[in-house]
Amino acid sequence: MEPTYNPPEKWAWDEESGGKFASINRPTAGPTLEKGLPVGNHPFQLYSDATPNGVKVTILFEELLEAGVQDAEYDAWRIDISKGEQFGSGFVGVNPNSKIPALFDHSDHTVLRVFESGSILMHLAEKFSMFLPMSGTNRTEVLNWLMWQMGSAPFLGGGFGHFYAYAPEKYKYPINRYAMESKRQLDVLNRELEHKPFIAGEDFSIADIAIWPWYGQLCLGRLYQAAEFLDVESYSNVMKWAKKIDARPATLRGRMVNRAFGDPSLQLHERHSSSDFETQTQDKISINQNYQLQRKS
Repeated sequence: MEPTYNPPEKWAWDEESGGKFASINRPTAGPTLEKGLPVGNHPFQLYSDATPNGVKVTILFEELLEAGVQDAEYDAWRIDISKGEQFGSGFVGVNPNSKIPALFDHSDHTVLRVFESGSILMHLAEKFSMFLPMSGTNRTEVLNWLMWQMGSAPFLGGGFGHFYAYAPEKYKYPINRYAMESKRQLDVLNRELEHKPFIAGEDFSIADIAIWPWYGQLCLGRLYQAAEFLDVESYSNVMKWAKKIDARPATLRGRMVNRAFGDPSLQLHERHSSSDFETQTQDKISINQNYQLQRKS
């Protein structure tokens, strides 16, 4: 039988709890170290990591550039959340909530900070009048699904993902609770995608960009090693949609930015130019380093 927990009269922080992220989780806000943020040459300075929330924004930047919007050039600096870099004083200055992604927009006279992935998607889509209708029922439908993602994904990530993949012990109740909710959400998407190509209708939008890194990658077997457990193949419409978006060139590039895990050819720790995808991925850097060592030997 699973042990039960009797909550105390007043909760106290136990630094040993928290599983995989115990070293960075804490019950207070604010910076824990003095560390500024680097600034590159482009109008947009993104500070992020290649989690699903971070990937949303890099996909949108790459989609804008793919469409020829050169004013959307950006520098992407990696914030290593596994080391607690999101609690540096510079990062807390751009996002007091210490969550990636966060953005400084230098394109106007006043530097603007933008945090929360949904807010960044809306800001960029409105600034460039792309991937979000400016008015009318189509705009409302895109925002419906953007807000659905913002409200639903914590049950998938912080709920199911935490208890299934990251918690120090596996317990039936939380895993079943959040697996049920994750499957319900997949069913919501599957029903909606039965008669339309994208989640908000005929056009690809920031709603798809927001939802895909979570639910699309889950169905493609890239999150929590849970595809079989959740029987994702049974959600055929979601699978079709996930593969369609995965095939977009900007999606691949967006997945690579600030990534420091997996295949070295898909890892671009920092992004400062479109040419970085050809020259600065970790496989290319390793080849170059080996070549330099051979020359010196």
